[in-house]
Amino acid sequence: MESNSELSHLDTKGRSSMVDVGDKNVTRREAEAEVRVVFPKEIFGQILAGELPKGGLVEPARIAGIQATKRTSELIPLCHPLNLDIAEIVVEKAPGGAPELLVRCICCTSGRTGVEMEAMTGAAVAALTLYDMTKALYKGIRIEGLRLLRKSGGKSGEWTAQ
Repeated sequence: MESNSELSHLDTKGRSSMVDVGDKNVTRREAEAEVRVVFPKEIFGQILAGELPKGGLVEPARIAGIQATKRTSELIPLCHPLNLDIAEIVVEKAPGGAPELLVRCICCTSGRTGVEMEAMTGAAVAALTLYDMTKALYKGIRIEGLRLLRKSGGKSGEWTAQ
């Protein structure tokens, strides 16, 4: 497992600090994150058929996720506000027949800092919206496995989850 021993958001006295990105090069930055929304088998068919009290769920989840990417710096205290070139949310049935929806968020920008937090925030909020839209059917729906899949750009370059 690759690790960096320095926490970039702490100053020399151990206090929280926003990272100074002023001297970093502007590069194309991209990140992709995913999360799974796990349903009981008994209600997954209803969800796929769109038989829900609140109507269709994919479009509200997509819009909520996109909105969240643009507001990440308001939610995560030390994130820099970014001008995103694109934020995309994809919601699809998980492969293999599991009763799950897979939510992926891809964000891109040309800037001095990465978009990993924006991608993870977008995926998380889209998943929370799916929960909100379906909780009337079953309160025990689970949101699992939020993670960064890949990132590119900047000094650290390419990274892909194992």
